[in-house]
Amino acid sequence: MASMAKPVAESDYTDVDGFAVAVVLSESGWKVTALKPSALDSLDDAELQLRELRAAGAVFGLLDVDDEFFIIVRPSPSGARLLISDATASVDYDIAVDVLDALNVDVPDLDPDEIDDVDPWEEGDLAILADLGLPDAVMSVIVGDTDLYADEQLGMIAARLGCADQLAAVLDDLGH
Repeated sequence: MASMAKPVAESDYTDVDGFAVAVVLSESGWKVTALKPSALDSLDDAELQLRELRAAGAVFGLLDVDDEFFIIVRPSPSGARLLISDATASVDYDIAVDVLDALNVDVPDLDPDEIDDVDPWEEGDLAILADLGLPDAVMSVIVGDTDLYADEQLGMIAARLGCADQLAAVLDDLGH
């Protein structure tokens, strides 16, 4: 049976739950703003949205994909720096494949039926936020805590950076 859903603008469409936010450090402090939901579907889209901010200070994106894993995207002139909390997510999510491709890491050859039996591992730059006060050793501990959902891990990252209140306000506005 065909659904009678009303059309949705392509830029707003996503079949992935979660959130995508931009975090900007300026002279006046941290500012967190929501990105369009399409950032959860495409790494290129997420990077484009972050680059369009044209901020003078540090800019990075925090993407919570289905509360299954997170991605940190930090645009730079030489190409985005990236961290994905669970490389095994590439079995089910195109954006995870995009991240691994951008990192020049082979997509793991895993059987989708056995994915729950495989321990997740991160790929990318654990020092992605080190210059902002989150050392790679601390990031490693946060990423390695697989008992936490992605939004909880991102909350810990925001707390360590000092922008947890700003993140919480945006997530409240988004209904998360």
